[in-house]
Amino acid sequence: MKSKKFLYLEKAIGVDFNDFEILKTSMIHKSYNNNVNNEKLEFLGDRVLGLILSYTLLKTYPDEKEGIVDKKFANLVNKKTCYQISKKIGLDKYILVGDSQKKLEKKNEKILSDGLEALIGAIFWDQGLEVAEKFIKKNWKEFLDKSVITVIDSKTKLQEYSLKKYKQLPNYKIYKQSGPKHKPTFKAEVEIKNSKKYMGVSLARSSRLYAAKKSRYNSKKNQGR
Repeated sequence: MKSKKFLYLEKAIGVDFNDFEILKTSMIHKSYNNNVNNEKLEFLGDRVLGLILSYTLLKTYPDEKEGIVDKKFANLVNKKTCYQISKKIGLDKYILVGDSQKKLEKKNEKILSDGLEALIGAIFWDQGLEVAEKFIKKNWKEFLDKSVITVIDSKTKLQEYSLKKYKQLPNYKIYKQSGPKHKPTFKAEVEIKNSKKYMGVSLARSSRLYAAKKSRYNSKKNQGR
């Protein structure tokens, strides 16, 4: 017999399951039941999600470079995006967690994003690829629409420039680390062929991005002379 709680979930996602137990299993976190949980369905769902979104991106952007498509893909499948979609669906009301997780004010980002992937795995297992694809495209539509614009960080831009012009990647080096362990400061340098070494300082390893940005700017500046 279908429980009322998961009947509401079926309605929320618009899928009528043949095997109701697989839907319930997709909502069981390992902290709730170490033997019967959603880990394998999450493994499956992660692959199904990757297949559908990568195929959709390649069909949508046939002339885009692989590196750009990869960036778009990463933004679509990261934990933050999956968490936002899981909250929109309301999965936090259905995920079953153990006492250790119940003590948290809200179910954390990883539990809910993994739960969403497990749900996709359950839909694919019970209903097949076509229904799973329909579910993914419906719930990722907002993010797919936003994928038209891709912001590329300075490090990636520098690497693309170096590969295109010199057929080799820039050389990065963490030059110095200082400060307390919980909040270290990094000094990094970057060098590309026929260019000076440039250095950046940051409270995180993103100092390499700063150095890359500086190097890329100066490389273009020197090129224009």
